[in-house]
Order: sequence, then structure tokens, then C-alpha cells
Amino acid sequence: MRRVDNPPNPFAAIEREWLDEPPPAELEVFEDSSQEILSANTSPDLPFRWSVNPYRGCTHACAYCYARPTHEYLGFGAGTDFDTKIVVKPRAPELLRASFMRPSWRGELVVFSGNTDCYQPLESTWRLTRRCLEVCNEFRNPVGVITKSPLVERDLDLLLELHRHASVRVFASIPFADDAIGRAIEPRVAPVSRRFETLRRLAAAGIPTGVSVAPLIPGLNDADIPRILERAREAGALYAQCVLLRLPGSVRDVFLSRLRAALPERAARVENRIRDVRAGKLDDSRFFARQRGAGIYWDMIERQWELHTRRLGFSARRNGEFDNQTTTFQRPKLQPELF
Repeated sequence: MRRVDNPPNPFAAIEREWLDEPPPAELEVFEDSSQEILSANTSPDLPFRWSVNPYRGCTHACAYCYARPTHEYLGFGAGTDFDTKIVVKPRAPELLRASFMRPSWRGELVVFSGNTDCYQPLESTWRLTRRCLEVCNEFRNPVGVITKSPLVERDLDLLLELHRHASVRVFASIPFADDAIGRAIEPRVAPVSRRFETLRRLAAAGIPTGVSVAPLIPGLNDADIPRILERAREAGALYAQCVLLRLPGSVRDVFLSRLRAALPERAARVENRIRDVRAGKLDDSRFFARQRGAGIYWDMIERQWELHTRRLGFSARRNGEFDNQTTTFQRPKLQPELF
């Protein structure tokens, strides 16, 4: 683990500075006592309404993660704290079951996860995502999964059941074609080559799969688009989506710091390209504008994306990558009392 490094928390009343070299960051796990597990999304530019996030913070440590500022609401930092202070929701499966039992629930699509990776390493022992999928399977509720982790292969049995009785789609997040570049920006994620193998195994088993080139970082990985799409298609992916890099709040400081430290020879060019597609800024928080850029350079990226997705036969849909139409949802029948 690297040394402690967090941008100032805008919600904290005090700031701390190390007088000497900060200590190594150690993994800490905290339990969350939330009374709800379904997160409602009201953003008009996202293709799903409901998500489940069994974990807050993520040991994958991706420098660009847009969820980093949410850790500041807990009194933590958006930098090393986000990577090492992980909050788990041990009652997630029970809370999901309670939500599904409410008369108001109509069986809409549930996405794992809208915030941090539901298959980050702690899932191997806590098994919260698997237990939530078991609940979805019991109620035949449609599911979407977005992950960078091969751990999703462990739950192939549940995914196949969901595919048979409801609907499921798994997207592998693969923003880089080169393992070395990927390791510099997302240091504790499975290698790119391993993620393509995960796609291959899920697709071969019959699971509808897609590739998510997210985030798209101008000047760093836009040239990777053809190789990523070709490898994903060869692995059996049917769908492809891309989302422009977002740098809200403290994410900007974390990302630029990591970029300059890990790839100093490319940092200035990447920052300039980001500004090219953001009208001179590093971020645009407006709905729809936040996920795509503007200008000549962005137009070139979009044309390249459209050319290769069409050439390779990916689904033509740009939004609504998850099916959320007729639901298969049904509540399990209660066993009658015999006495």
C-alpha cells in the first residue's frame, strides 16, 4: 500500500498534515448500518434507476473513479482513504429482500453497482454480492453487472439461473489495451488480458456480455479503442459502451497526481486533450454533457467509436445498455402452515 495521500475534505472542519513521512496505508474495514440497500438514481443520462452497492470505497484504487468524493461524506479522504478504508454493508441481502417484498416494488432492473465495484477483493470473503444475487434469483428480478474483476466468474451458476428465469447482462470494464498503462492508472485491478478472459468465459457459458470502455481518457486510451473492441468481440461480447472521463471534486486532484507520478512524459498532453474536449475545463457536471465531450478532437473519437462498433457488429444502441422492459419479477410463495 502506498503512503497516505488525500486531497482536503471539503466537509471536514479540520485538516491534518504529516510532520514527518506518512505511514503506509493499511486496509481497514468498517461496517455500515444502513437501513436501505437500493439506491435510486434520478439522473436522466443514466440507463438504469436502481442500483445496489454492497461496498463503499474500493481497493482497486483506480485514480479516475468518480465515486471518490462519496467517501468524503463519511469523514474520510478521497485519495488513499478511498482505496484502503472500505465500508461494507453486512445486511445488504436482508435489506434487498425486504425491499423486494414491499408492494411498491415492481421488479425493475437492479444494477450491481452504480458506485464502487461489487466484485472488489473483499467480496471473496464477505460474499455480499453473491448473496444479493441469490435474492434476485429467488425473486426473478432482472440484473445488470458492471465489474473489472474475474471474481464474477465464481457466480456463474447464479448468473445462468438469472439468465434462464429473468434477465442478466454483465459488462466488463476494460478502458486500456495495454497492461502497463492500465497498471499505472488502476494499480490493483486484474490485468487487461485477464479481464478479456473473463468476458470469454462468461460468453461461452451463454451469459450476454458487453465491454465498457470507461473512462475514455483523451490522449491516453482513445487510440486503444480498436484493439479493445476487437478483443472484446473475439471474446464473445455483444455490447459496447464508452463514457468520457469525469473529474468531479477531489477526483481531479487524485487523477492528475497519479498521472504525473506514473506517466510524467504523457501527463501534460493528456491534460491538454481533456481540456480540448471540455471547452478548456477539466470537467462538466451537466447531465448528458458530463459523459461526452465536444469539439474537433471529440468528434474524431466518436467517429472512430462508431466505425469500429459497426464494423465489428456490436449492438447499435448508445444508451439503455441494460434491458429494463417487461419484468419477470415474482415474489416467492409463502409455505402454508400445517398446524
